[in-house]
Amino acid sequence: MLKPPLLKELSQIVGQANVFTDAEELVVYSYDATRVSSLPSAVVRPSSAQEVSDILRLANREQIPVVPRGAGTGMSGGSVPLQGGLVLSFERMNRILEIDEANRMAVVEPGVITGDLQRAVEARGLFYPPDPASQQFCTLGGNIAECAGGLRAVKYGVTRDYVLGLEVVLPTGEIIRTGSRTLKNVAGYDLTRLIVGSEGTLGVVTKIVLRLLSLPESVRTLAAFFPDVGSAAHAITAILSGKVVPRALELIDEGSLAAAGNYLKQDIAGGARAMVLAEVDGASQTTEREIAVVEQACREAGANSVTRAEEQADRDRLWKIRRSISPALYTIKPRKRSEDIVVPPARIPDILAQIQVIAKRHGLTIVNFGHAGDGNIHVNILLEDEEQSAAKLAEQEILAAVLGMQGSISGEHGIGFSKADYLPMETGAAALEAMKKIKRALDPNNILNPGKIFINAE
Repeated sequence: MLKPPLLKELSQIVGQANVFTDAEELVVYSYDATRVSSLPSAVVRPSSAQEVSDILRLANREQIPVVPRGAGTGMSGGSVPLQGGLVLSFERMNRILEIDEANRMAVVEPGVITGDLQRAVEARGLFYPPDPASQQFCTLGGNIAECAGGLRAVKYGVTRDYVLGLEVVLPTGEIIRTGSRTLKNVAGYDLTRLIVGSEGTLGVVTKIVLRLLSLPESVRTLAAFFPDVGSAAHAITAILSGKVVPRALELIDEGSLAAAGNYLKQDIAGGARAMVLAEVDGASQTTEREIAVVEQACREAGANSVTRAEEQADRDRLWKIRRSISPALYTIKPRKRSEDIVVPPARIPDILAQIQVIAKRHGLTIVNFGHAGDGNIHVNILLEDEEQSAAKLAEQEILAAVLGMQGSISGEHGIGFSKADYLPMETGAAALEAMKKIKRALDPNNILNPGKIFINAE
């Protein structure tokens, strides 16, 4: 608990109405999508970089943990206040400050909902490609913290590819500005990219300059259904080895299809055991040719059926299936361990086969779906409470297999606390120590999001 004098100081910074300490209010800010909960001592809602600076100076002086928080949609525990302290919520810093059409960029505050920005720029013929599945409620500040990817990363890349500059408050209270409003900038170390993906451990982002693109003229979408996941995986490989670069290329296995069908109360698969969802964009003539190439690759790989989405309503229906999978999995079993592994795309058939072997060995239900176009598969170990030990062993074996295929243990969810045990497996001791040195240099009292990424930052 924070002492009354400290609460009074916080109220003087942000106003009494923006400091929460009641138990029922604290619960709302105690968890994320991992479903792990830890109560903070207080929640503070700043409205400016200066207020954030004043809060961090106070916290640094008193050595109080501070956890930045967007919408709490993270999958690795990044916004869970493991050590109590302050949750810094950005609900009030939610303005789109500028859309610069001439230079194709936007300036936003961290609390802006990703989907709101996308709609605002598309109304002006512009395009912000990063497309996390939670886009309708996740925030851009959270996307920055985790370097969110999403459905369109196979063609357009991830969040860091669109961040030109940041305003950041360091753990000790200094306000710095990184990058610029230009596409090229090599003036000193790239602090922008250091902050993007740092999971709120190195600084608090208070303003974001984002690069925009021109809105594509045409979008074409299709769904292909397969007799088994191996055939679907080989279709993915065939598409990627051709000359078409889809803007989205998703793989959905039998378990995911069944869960989504139960959740949406409709027969999605029609007896099929895997689905590929593909989308291309660009000029109208180009997209018509490219979607035909994708369809041919699916049919040659053994697709039972291929359906093109001719109307926007058809596209929306297909993407609703994909976006419903994660919550739908809880209709199968009450708990899950979610991994967001990445392998070189050509190794997708190999890792899926290995996951099936691991699932059988441990007697577990494991379902897979995700961004197969860039090798990023969401592996979900579904379990009852009594299966926790087996799930932990399976998780270790899956991540070891991923690293054996020169992949990564996390493509977009981040490390948080849920994967901190496994980070040394990928980085090695020397690289891990280099990361810790950066953390200690910027955050000497370890107040900013402690307990995340590293088991111990000391």
